[in-house]
Amino acid sequence: MKIIMLGAPGAGKGTQAKMIAEKYGVPHISTGDIFRANIKNGTELGMEAKKYMDQGLLVPDELTVKILLDRVAGDDCKGGYVLDGFPRTIPQAEVLDKALEEIGDKIDFAVDVDVPDENIINRMGGRRACLGCGATYHLEHVPPKKEGICDTCGRELVLRDDDRPETVKNRLEVYHKQTQPLIAFYQQKGILKTVDGTADRKDVFQAITAILG
Repeated sequence: MKIIMLGAPGAGKGTQAKMIAEKYGVPHISTGDIFRANIKNGTELGMEAKKYMDQGLLVPDELTVKILLDRVAGDDCKGGYVLDGFPRTIPQAEVLDKALEEIGDKIDFAVDVDVPDENIINRMGGRRACLGCGATYHLEHVPPKKEGICDTCGRELVLRDDDRPETVKNRLEVYHKQTQPLIAFYQQKGILKTVDGTADRKDVFQAITAILG
């Protein structure tokens, strides 16, 4: 079972990807994690990617797909995998499809965790992070025991720049322009499944498992 997770930043697709991976016993594959692992291990592909990253450039789609294919060729991916954070654009999806086709493989499901922008801005604006131990909270859903203070280490909690409304709006604009077209792309292929991401995360997960079987 090969799955691609789709959804705007803050929609909760990463959380759902981890839960799917755990339930079905398949790896949760994030492109960021793969890049870091390849660079850390000094692989040929990792060193090639690092050249671009060190210059502040995006890693070319073909190289990203090569690194991804190298990862999914691992024994732990024989039963499938969950891709989180890739593809982000139509060209990336096309390169991935072509590369998988060449090895007689394909994606089975593209799961879109659908959440309106307004909900995402409110949701992310409620996040608070501890700069001391890295713990995260939410003012509404997972509040700290003492307002503004980390339960774990007692440090002050902050609203990260990434979670500020203006930053979230910018990230959503990029998502709508670059990544949202993938919804129509996978719909045309007949593998798109959409779930209501505004529900409780357990209910979202139940909706996804009902689709995956």
